[in-house]
Amino acid sequence: MCEKNNCACNSSDSPVFDFSKLDPVMDKYKKTPGSLITILQKAQDIYGYLPKEVMNYISQETGVKPSKIYGVVTFYTQFRLEPIGKNLIMLCQGTACHVNGAKMIEESICEELGVQEGETTEDGLFTLNNVACLGCCSLSPVMMINGETYGKLTKDSVKKILKEVRNAEKSGEVK
Repeated sequence: MCEKNNCACNSSDSPVFDFSKLDPVMDKYKKTPGSLITILQKAQDIYGYLPKEVMNYISQETGVKPSKIYGVVTFYTQFRLEPIGKNLIMLCQGTACHVNGAKMIEESICEELGVQEGETTEDGLFTLNNVACLGCCSLSPVMMINGETYGKLTKDSVKKILKEVRNAEKSGEVK
């Protein structure tokens, strides 16, 4: 069972999604002009990302062509086409962070987790995403993990933070 993403896997291992959780959203918004982004946001909240099957269901329910839905999803960076890890790392690549060592911090994260930008660790705990700016320039270089900001990063502090988050996950503590 793919419980995390509200789907069940059939014998061919392709997911069959439970749309019953999305139906209340569709009932509320499908006839409201200009509500596509709201529907997509709520669908992503439910499933964790926007798989093709979910986008096709939204298309069927709203009458919006799949190509338009895909265009919206790929235009806005808030939307994801792949599942992410339990802990989303957003690493700032803005000017201040770039000048103050964001590339070095990215290398440290990649080394510690064994992933590259946009990838999720094998255990599903972390996904690394570079972002244009987090708006915390005075703390550069900076990253956010699940909305918590970490600034004035060094190679050592990043590794320590990641180990703390991993240990908290293993012990069942919520950070």
